[in-house]
Amino acid sequence: MCIVIKEEASLDILKGIGEKTKLVFQKAGIETVGDLLNYYPRAYDTFEEPVEIENLADGRIQAVCGFIEKTLSIRHAGRFQIASGKIRCGSDTVAVVWFNMPYLRNTVKPALRYVFRGRVKKKGQQLTLEQPAIFDVFQYEEKVRQLQPVYPLVSGLTAHMLEKALRQAIDGMDLTRDYLPSDLRKEQELAEYNFAVQQIHFPKDIQAMHLARRRLVFDEFFLFILALQRLKSARETVFHSYEIEKTPDTDSILRQLPYKLTGAQQRVWHQIEGELQQKKVMARLIQGDVGSGKTILAFLALVQAAANQAQGALMVPTEVLARQHFEAFQDLMERCHLPYQAVLLTGSLPAKEKRKICEQIESGQASVIIGTHALIQEKVTYHQLVLVITDEQHRFGVKQREALAYKGELPHTVVMSATPIPRTLAVILYGDLDVSVIDELPASRLPIKNCVVGTSYRKKAYAFIQKEIQQGHQAYIICPMVEESEVIEAENVIDYTDRLRAHYPESIRVEYLHGKMKANEKNEIMERFLKNEIQVLISTTVIEVGVNVPNATVMMIENAERFGLAQLHQLRGRVGRGAAQSYCMMVRGNDNQAVAERLEILNKSNDGFEIARKDLKLRGPGDLFGIRQSGLLDFQIADVFADADVMQSASEAAARILKEDPELQSEKHLYLQKKLTSYMKNGLENLNI
Repeated sequence: MCIVIKEEASLDILKGIGEKTKLVFQKAGIETVGDLLNYYPRAYDTFEEPVEIENLADGRIQAVCGFIEKTLSIRHAGRFQIASGKIRCGSDTVAVVWFNMPYLRNTVKPALRYVFRGRVKKKGQQLTLEQPAIFDVFQYEEKVRQLQPVYPLVSGLTAHMLEKALRQAIDGMDLTRDYLPSDLRKEQELAEYNFAVQQIHFPKDIQAMHLARRRLVFDEFFLFILALQRLKSARETVFHSYEIEKTPDTDSILRQLPYKLTGAQQRVWHQIEGELQQKKVMARLIQGDVGSGKTILAFLALVQAAANQAQGALMVPTEVLARQHFEAFQDLMERCHLPYQAVLLTGSLPAKEKRKICEQIESGQASVIIGTHALIQEKVTYHQLVLVITDEQHRFGVKQREALAYKGELPHTVVMSATPIPRTLAVILYGDLDVSVIDELPASRLPIKNCVVGTSYRKKAYAFIQKEIQQGHQAYIICPMVEESEVIEAENVIDYTDRLRAHYPESIRVEYLHGKMKANEKNEIMERFLKNEIQVLISTTVIEVGVNVPNATVMMIENAERFGLAQLHQLRGRVGRGAAQSYCMMVRGNDNQAVAERLEILNKSNDGFEIARKDLKLRGPGDLFGIRQSGLLDFQIADVFADADVMQSASEAAARILKEDPELQSEKHLYLQKKLTSYMKNGLENLNI
């Protein structure tokens, strides 16, 4: 009897997956069969015919057919064991090297023909085939011109393990019933779901893969948009029993600020100020470029709530940023002689101090609460929470934002984002929110001077950074990796720090920061950088949502081609926050023309929204494996920029269906209703938008 496997079934229903293997899959976030089916390839590899050694090209992945001349030699280099030898193909030879695979010495037999496939690297005048996979000749012939899925892997999880599990899951799933109505599929020219799931993992050709991907991208946007509309509908039917009246204290603050709000800031503030006075629940996104002045608007809204004997909360993604906002708010209150006291609530506070702050929150003694995700912990009870503000909101999942809102009695919510998304896309992505855009930078802010350079420029860059430090300033250097990899050639934080410490005199303090460090270590490093006890901070992208360090004037980004434009723009926004001129140097790790064209967009503009528009135009829909805006718009397979046309279609389709059947109660929508319910319970949980 054939057992039908359900998507919600635990992974160990599949043969060969016991407790140990199950834990390995869990490290990749795969706990159910559904998670496995949704673990999409990040790219596809096409195996080409083997080439002659004379046709090998630096930087390309290529295959050669030949034999190892003699038994591989093994040598040690630091923590690596390196196996090396020569491949002979006809009268020519090419060097070959493997890292940490000493067993190949016994398994690769000299004089036997194999196909070796790997990346070609030129060192001096010599070409080397690095870390090639090894196939027998017939095995390789079967793979030629087939699309081979490439998955993101974690330690212990291999491509073979994934393939074996996926084949079982797909063979055992009941994929005959599609939850999308047939008329919608026909109208949108979408493949059936069963076809899409099979062909995304095991495509018969590139056309089938594109059809599969388009269907799955549509699904992801479609379900997300339907879920947002449900959230919005729930809010629109609810009204408060309280009003947050306008207060003269906010006008007093505006008079005493050392600068005047821009026209865009004033427009958005009047929107917020007016909506706070209404009984209808406000749900608004403030979308503003880096440095456009969103934080002061948040402070004004918090003061308006506090002036009405109520509470407002500001949630931010990092402890250092929370502390900086807390101190800035306190300074503003002291400068303007206002009585409103904020409390700071973060996860690292001692238990005794945390209890004391929680008591102040519950009693209403604290009217402004600033903190991290600690604000939504179960033990935190609010007295009268009427306003919830989430800063750098893409760092929190939709459900986390909702969790804070549920701490109050349907409070007003404001979410703030510096992610540069064209307004047409933002209106869809934030469908449960009204969108305000701050599209103007303060006149006093000096534009950042940019340059895109090759690796040969490093010596000049280091000298320039030293000159800035001698003038009392500081610098960031961004690397894409934490540690050295034998597979990926890119700068890493650990080795780079050692090199730079050796390059600069001891008077210049160089430290590193990365996401694998403990929270207290990261906080300590950022606090020291803020105090100028560290002059050069070498970091991964963990600093893209960081503190305000007005003294930092240089941002140098290594391997800039490995980041999406939105992320590069966020990183660049860490400098240019003080009165001094700031600079951003983007170092290209290769000479690819498409990379150069993309980086040139950043080189010529500091306007995040203009950058997003040009990036969208340059890439166009269907740039399947363009650089994803990693960590900013965290869909599983869809890319907001490359798939903008599909998102628009999904939005229009969702609107039509909800107009026709708002509750999805008709017979043809019953399976869609079931799918949406499951998605809102599970799928929306981890989506950071």
